[in-house]
Amino acid sequence: MSVEFNHTIVLSRDREESAHFLAGILGLEVGEPAGMFLPVRTANGVTLDFATVDVDIPVQHYAFLVSEDEFDRILTRLVAAEVPLQADPHGRHPRRINRNDGGRGVYFRDPAGHGLEAFTRPYGSDPSSPLHGTTEEVPGRAETEAALPTRVCGP
Repeated sequence: MSVEFNHTIVLSRDREESAHFLAGILGLEVGEPAGMFLPVRTANGVTLDFATVDVDIPVQHYAFLVSEDEFDRILTRLVAAEVPLQADPHGRHPRRINRNDGGRGVYFRDPAGHGLEAFTRPYGSDPSSPLHGTTEEVPGRAETEAALPTRVCGP
């Protein structure tokens, strides 16, 4: 049997808020609670088990490879929910997406402060792309809101 990544625990101040935020932005479902965990499962079977804790939470990074169509929907949801976003993990390019490897990528934070990323091309898949290293401005809310379902995030 080959090695497969199956699940991880995501610490949060409020598992409901964090799980529903991620599921809402990515267009996923929140599963039934399993003990202290509230699961969100991705298309490749990896589960993020959200847990409420009352300790200092170390910031983690979670990256999601998505299709171009999914990226459009994610970006629309982020803009409509007025979630601060940026083209890089350090915040040097706010309200922009990156075009690394000829794809598109965006960084944002969840309610617990974890760094989240959605991108359309795996790192290193096309480093010679003329778009590599460039960024694009994100359209405003008014331009994207018409394409968004009424309920974006939340339980």
